[in-house]
Amino acid sequence: MSKFVKNIITEELKKRLAGVENALLVNIVGMEVNDSNRLRAALAEKDIRVMVVKNSLAARATEGTSLNPAFQNLTGSTAVCYGATDIVALAKELVKVSKDKQFAKLALLGGVLDGEAFAADKVVEISKWPNREEQIAILVGQIVGVGSKLSSQLLSGGANLASQIKQLADKDENAEEAAAE
Repeated sequence: MSKFVKNIITEELKKRLAGVENALLVNIVGMEVNDSNRLRAALAEKDIRVMVVKNSLAARATEGTSLNPAFQNLTGSTAVCYGATDIVALAKELVKVSKDKQFAKLALLGGVLDGEAFAADKVVEISKWPNREEQIAILVGQIVGVGSKLSSQLLSGGANLASQIKQLADKDENAEEAAAE
């Protein structure tokens, strides 16, 4: 491949990966074209993009970005997967797809999260984390739980006092009725 062509491809990769901070790498070498197309379509439904790249060109295209560590010490072709709502949702979907017999040739290679590269076993670990929506739900539950507990504790004293006053009033009414008879 000529240097001119490499530069064109590198610039195109820079454009496509602009703004991508986290990605996962997979190997789809040996996968039949129809299976590869089905994989891309299944992932596209989840807003996940798959792009096969030559590692050396991807390393050049990602110089100075948080993705660069992922392409160090790799050889051959790799598929870069990015998108979804967050890295956890991406990892969950890729781990799920990798277990599908239809995509048996798909192999997780690793990825990059916040500028740090990680291996394939970490992808499986990340897939077990709560995703963004689940984390927000946990956080909201913790915030609301404290407020709810505080509110019930503040109101319980007044409720107990009101209950005791009502009991005394009922007792006085009963005593007046008994005296009137």
